Amino acid sequence: MPGVTHDDAVPLADLMPWSVAPPRLGRGWPTAPDAGCLKARWDTLLKSGGSVREALFEPTRSRTPYTAVGQLPGRTGGTERLIRASGPCPEPVRVLAAPFDEQWLIPDHRLIDAARPELWRVADARQIFVAETAAGPGATEPLLLATSLLPLLRPGRVRPLYRRPGAREPNLAPGLLDHLATRLGHSPTPVDVLAWTLATARPGPAVPLTGDAGLWAAGVELGRRMLRLMRRDGERPKLPGGRRPYVRAPLPPRPLTLRYDRDEETLHLDEGRISPVPPEAWDFEAGSVRVLEQWFAARTARGEPGTLAAIHPAAWPQAWTSELLELITVLTLLAELRSRQAELRITAPITAAGLREAGVLPVPRAVRRPASVLDHQEEGPEGQFALL
Repeated sequence: MPGVTHDDAVPLADLMPWSVAPPRLGRGWPTAPDAGCLKARWDTLLKSGGSVREALFEPTRSRTPYTAVGQLPGRTGGTERLIRASGPCPEPVRVLAAPFDEQWLIPDHRLIDAARPELWRVADARQIFVAETAAGPGATEPLLLATSLLPLLRPGRVRPLYRRPGAREPNLAPGLLDHLATRLGHSPTPVDVLAWTLATARPGPAVPLTGDAGLWAAGVELGRRMLRLMRRDGERPKLPGGRRPYVRAPLPPRPLTLRYDRDEETLHLDEGRISPVPPEAWDFEAGSVRVLEQWFAARTARGEPGTLAAIHPAAWPQAWTSELLELITVLTLLAELRSRQAELRITAPITAAGLREAGVLPVPRAVRRPASVLDHQEEGPEGQFALL
């Protein structure tokens, strides 16, 4: 953004001070693009016993089938040691497994090395998680992603927009909203600040703020469009009639290869064909990886024989085709918004130095820690109530 120096931008760590490392699973099999195969994996694990169950589990230092842990906040999974567990699979939940890749997770604390319970406690329908990506220097890809789902993306930090369930207590520097209201002449909402952040974030990550009401409105409007596409909330995104991707040749039962024809704007899944697929969608990267290639690889990967990861759908589900068409649409629309991002020229900057003069920065140490949200008792190991 021309005219904005590094010192003009406010570090995201000061703007949204509470952050958490993303959950670390420790094993791949509790996540999958298909919920049905997760239940099959769970059943296979529980039908085995002793050393076989332990091997299938894939123990780590943090988790073995003998580890005693409590329930995940808000979940109803069992708390007896997994080596003697029985019963149905906890209902899988949607998570953001990779940039723009929504998959499923078995929400059982016993399967996850580092679940980050503080994130689960604030996850609800109104929460928005901001996830940092691994964008390299000079990259044009998104620096930040926003999602309503629990993000598993590594290695960046996860910053919830709200510190408590029910959209209570914004995870923003105390006094920031009031300072912005004074400079802009109206009171922005926490979602407005998030939208502006998505539209203007730069490496660091850092966010250039403005006191120009017209510029702020333009940036917020742009960021809200990005937010709707990233969260996939509201109506399904659509492209104009002639530009909508369609299946032109049926996809095979188990496609193994993905190829893009730039001249014909066609995506080939073996002999299956989808078009039109604009080059901007095919070239869209996150974490320096093509999103479409990563998405396809996650659905065609085959685990080692004899492992739980080897259990996968026998054929390509129709739902994946629908998800692929929607993903192409989302990436196309986001790519179109990039040119508008480049057009934003920051005037009347609100700098980090200015926020320090106003007493907004530095933020109190307490707001970098999670809020107390224990509105109900959480079950600890072996059915005991957790003492927190």
